[in-house]
Amino acid sequence: MSSDADRLRDLALLRRVRDRMDREYAQPLDVEALARGVNMSAGHLSRQFKAAYGESPYSYLMTRRIERAMALLRRGDLSVTDVCFAVGCQSLGTFSTRFAELVGMPPSEYKRHARDDMAGVPSIEFKKVTRPVRNREAPLAPRP
Repeated sequence: MSSDADRLRDLALLRRVRDRMDREYAQPLDVEALARGVNMSAGHLSRQFKAAYGESPYSYLMTRRIERAMALLRRGDLSVTDVCFAVGCQSLGTFSTRFAELVGMPPSEYKRHARDDMAGVPSIEFKKVTRPVRNREAPLAPRP
């Protein structure tokens, strides 16, 4: 069994990884690169990250990217493709699929509805209401 000092050291390293993903979400990050940054193996990082935060590093990074994508789509001045690449996703298909899983609708539909639906809502409430949920918890939007 690992000592308390080792556990605390690992937790500090995991915070560094999480903070890096929060800061550099638009950069091409993968588990191997993140693990190298804290001198861990990719497998160890993935297991420890999931144990500490309840989701894989990839899932956490995609959630950060989708949160930022939601903000960019609400602005309305960028295409879905532009937003996809602006937040660091390399595949429009993967971006759209993950966006729909977290938000409950495809990004193009979100863009159409977001500005009208939230008109007049205070910014603090706006952030609460528009924050994506994780692990496929978003209800699917009803189809017209």
